[in-house]
Amino acid sequence: MDFELGEAHRELRDVARAWVDKEVVPYSREWDRAESVDPAIVGKLGTMGFLGIEIPEEYGGSGGDALAYCVLLEELGRGDSSVRGIVSVSLGLVSKSIKYYGTDEQKRRFLPRLCAGEALGCFALTEPDIGSDASNLTTRAERDGDDWLISGTKIFITNGTWAEVALVFARTGGPGARGITAFLVPTDTPGLTRTEIHGKLGLRGQRTAELVFDRVRVPDTLRLGQEGQGFKIAMAALDKGRMGVAAGCVGVARAALEAAVHYSTERVQFGRPIASYQLVQEILADIAVEVDAARLLAWRVADLVDRGKPFGTEASMAKLFASECAVRSTNKALEVFGGYGFIDEYPVSKYLRDARVLTLYEGTSQIQKLLIGRALTGVSAFA
Repeated sequence: MDFELGEAHRELRDVARAWVDKEVVPYSREWDRAESVDPAIVGKLGTMGFLGIEIPEEYGGSGGDALAYCVLLEELGRGDSSVRGIVSVSLGLVSKSIKYYGTDEQKRRFLPRLCAGEALGCFALTEPDIGSDASNLTTRAERDGDDWLISGTKIFITNGTWAEVALVFARTGGPGARGITAFLVPTDTPGLTRTEIHGKLGLRGQRTAELVFDRVRVPDTLRLGQEGQGFKIAMAALDKGRMGVAAGCVGVARAALEAAVHYSTERVQFGRPIASYQLVQEILADIAVEVDAARLLAWRVADLVDRGKPFGTEASMAKLFASECAVRSTNKALEVFGGYGFIDEYPVSKYLRDARVLTLYEGTSQIQKLLIGRALTGVSAFA
């Protein structure tokens, strides 16, 4: 693997960085306080082609590869994790699942609008009583002629109140993973109620929702993949999703580092900038090393994906290290700011709050350790 970005990836990075500095960074604190990013950001993401990376041009995408996706998500994560999350879910989990498992009719119906930012997708897997144990989800889909009737509740669904289509996982057969099927559910379908969740610790600008399905009628033509294939589709999406989350974590940690470096060179104590003190330099050095290590782990996954090699264990390693790195780095950066880091006049408190959830979703740190341990030993920690 070449550790230097090629010309196309450098151009994407520079364009994304400039766009984030103009369209995201100046408004991030305001969106955090309001608990909502500006809805217009979705169309802007689409116009830039950011919602179409890795999607073929024939379906409205902008092409590119997994490394391009990582480069983009790092820059979005640096600007605002809430914006990064919009892309991670709508593109990374929903559009890419349609790309890999959808019929041509499904691709042509949904992908052009999703890539253009005219619509968003949400990924409806988690339930109130089902988080890490997704194979035992209880939302049900029952046959009714050529349709399915879906009933159940999903929770913590990113883009939930903004999405035009929900990728919903429901039980169509017996217990366990083999009884789960995936469906593409238009969110204006009668019987679907969406309620926004407020008061989150971090990612406050993201629209997170509870979805309640009360005999929601969905035609069989909107089933994604085969019956009983839903759990496989969900896990495949999350494997690649972990790569994207890792890249976003690098962006958060890098933003904290850049803020701490800038502040430490301007803040004067005892007659000189605090950057001149060895213990402050130690904090900055620790963050810098972890940021580089996390980035290389994410890029390794992208390289494996782009070469068609197995990548699941490496994705778990990248997600585990990068998310924990983001928490450590933002916490250390806050120490550089001292008391000023505790108020949102400066960005590091938001970085810390946003970073904390990154260890929880798309597979907690503990789940990643179990997956890595199983890969090393061949022994499953799951009953």
